Amino acid sequence: QVQLVESVGRLVQAGDSLRLSCAASGRTISSYNMGWFRQAPGKEREFVAAISWSGFNTYYGDSVKGRFTISRDNDKNTMYLQMNSLKPEDTAVYYCAADPSGNYPYTPRVRGSYDYWGQGTQVTVSS
Repeated sequence: QVQLVESVGRLVQAGDSLRLSCAASGRTISSYNMGWFRQAPGKEREFVAAISWSGFNTYYGDSVKGRFTISRDNDKNTMYLQMNSLKPEDTAVYYCAADPSGNYPYTPRVRGSYDYWGQGTQVTVSS
């Protein structure tokens, strides 16, 4: 089975940038659709971004469009989330997720599309 491990989260200032990574092991994720979700205290887990297995198709939640960029390096079996212009409302636990079906098209904003999840990493954005 695939194991997904997010990089250690950080406390950052509003307007700052941060890159998260998601390292996969156990299986190659080169044929997997991948996604990022986040969950703030007392709120539902929210879709952030997704990327198809090819890297050609990307998807973003409305709240992060224009600020976050998802990418992947299949040679390193790793996915990334570049977060720019961070806001306090971005504070959440961020989870990476993997969809081994590699379907195209697929439903990237739906949690049920993903079979494997990382443990989550805390990102806190101060005012």
